[in-house]
Amino acid sequence: MASSSDKLDRRQFVGNGVRIAGAIGLGGFVGFLAGRRGSADDTVWQIDPNKCIACGNCATYCVLDESAAKCVHSYPMCGYCELCTGYFEPDPNDLNSGAENQLCPTGAIVRKFVEEPYHEYSIDEALCIGCAKCVKGCNAFGNGSLYMQVRHDRCLNCNECAIAVACPSQAFVRVPASNPYLLKHKGTGA
Repeated sequence: MASSSDKLDRRQFVGNGVRIAGAIGLGGFVGFLAGRRGSADDTVWQIDPNKCIACGNCATYCVLDESAAKCVHSYPMCGYCELCTGYFEPDPNDLNSGAENQLCPTGAIVRKFVEEPYHEYSIDEALCIGCAKCVKGCNAFGNGSLYMQVRHDRCLNCNECAIAVACPSQAFVRVPASNPYLLKHKGTGA
């Protein structure tokens, strides 16, 4: 026969039940919060090239010393023009690669002769500061093959991106981390 000390009275039984229910509820709440945190990590910040106005804020508002936003080039869209308005200053002295003729303040756009009259332009991302001057020139007079993107090998994926807050055109959007780039394609504009 069980001793009187082994028996649970009604008060102890209810108290144990409340503690167990509280522990289960707390575990469920912690699991819910962990699930929400995981869903936020499934997205990253990116620049929508159709909304970007090339304002230059990417160069100055990123929390990193060197902005994670860089100019990228859509080669299928490019006209390989001799006079590239994303490469040259407006009214250049000459159509050569002299620094005095280049629009980019750091020389991040590399111009290579292909054949008359075609030239290939590529971005040296190590030199790009994200000022978007080339993007503005390409969009104003060219075909828009130069555009800004957040490079995720550099980005800290801040929960509240300083560039997104400063972006006047609200071009910063959250996209799935599995597909982090919004690329432009020939004929589609995006």
